[in-house]
Amino acid sequence: MSLHMKVEHMHTLQEFEMPTAIKHGIGAIQYVGEEVKQLGVSKVLLVTDPGIYEAGVTKSVEDSLTNAGVEIVLFNKVEPNPPVRSVAEGSKVYQENGCNGLIAVGGGSSMDTAKAIGVEVAHDASVLEYEAAEGKKPLSNRIPPLTTIPTTAGTGSEVTQWAVITDEEREYKFNTGGPLIAAHLTIIDPELHVSMPPHITAMTGVDALAHAIECYTMHYAQPVTDAVALLAIEYVATYIRRAYADGGDIEARYGMAQAAMLAGLSYGSESAGAAHAMSQTLGGIIPVAHGQCVATMMGPVMEYNWKGHPAKFARIAEALGVNIAGMSTEEAAKAAVEEVYQLVEDLDVPNLEEQGVSPDLIDRLAKEAMNDPQTVGNPRDLTVKDYEWIYKRCFNLVPKTI
Repeated sequence: MSLHMKVEHMHTLQEFEMPTAIKHGIGAIQYVGEEVKQLGVSKVLLVTDPGIYEAGVTKSVEDSLTNAGVEIVLFNKVEPNPPVRSVAEGSKVYQENGCNGLIAVGGGSSMDTAKAIGVEVAHDASVLEYEAAEGKKPLSNRIPPLTTIPTTAGTGSEVTQWAVITDEEREYKFNTGGPLIAAHLTIIDPELHVSMPPHITAMTGVDALAHAIECYTMHYAQPVTDAVALLAIEYVATYIRRAYADGGDIEARYGMAQAAMLAGLSYGSESAGAAHAMSQTLGGIIPVAHGQCVATMMGPVMEYNWKGHPAKFARIAEALGVNIAGMSTEEAAKAAVEEVYQLVEDLDVPNLEEQGVSPDLIDRLAKEAMNDPQTVGNPRDLTVKDYEWIYKRCFNLVPKTI
């Protein structure tokens, strides 16, 4: 079996850093206080969203922190697709209260907000100045000690080196990141995931799958990211339908929590591909839920991409549980695409129109996606016309090609 490496992309120096300690287990939340104290934190800014806070999800975290003698300052104003102004508000609360550490409890938005607050505090400047784009400044200081506690199994932000922030003025979502932004510690406790409603389980779970598939097939893939990506795909295939059907299935919740974390690691220090370029640029224009948006785009993107790396797509089919015995590489690659279409259908993920996106926007959305830095990592070359075709497939305006 070949190693499926894209040799033409191997002359550059690649790297994989893992700055985050990962601690996990059923009931692991009871150890948060002591763990945070060991990071040298005595006064923590607790970053979460109003829904999670009002549902009482943060209570066990707060109890553990209080028992360990760690003082808590609450910032429970996280918004979906976190905007620059919300980050600035959090930074102000952090500084005015003399905090010396951060803890994020929630989904990707809470974790990204906390990371971005860390960037502002560590650099005494707006996160806007550290947009990961040409000509912008890279991070120069490590953020204050950050502990991430995911309550969804999706974004993998607990271990990624990225925060995705929305600049409302430009209607644009940008990345900021590098090893200096990564959490110091993540505590993964599937007990915090059992209250997730089915539609959140579905969209965050397919987001994790999308990270794994895009990072496994991207130009920047390397053996260490391939390894975690493949296992993440297997875990999602094994556990997502169970977690969706029975929210209290703790084994399935544990499996999905591990899948999201592994898929987060598969990002390494690079970016993904077309599905993330599309969802990020769309999310800057219309306030769609990122996971749902990626979930509906994943099938069409794979339908376009499989020719760019048929052997890897065949391996994805195997990881998804398809019996590829007797299939040619090409047949197996196409089977991977079909399997993802089927999964999204099984999980009742709403299509783009149901999410409030009009096909009238296709021209604009295709141009925006082409400008996104993640386009570069895509396994098949892209033009604006190609993005238009993928969007048309999302809206079922052109026929399926497999």
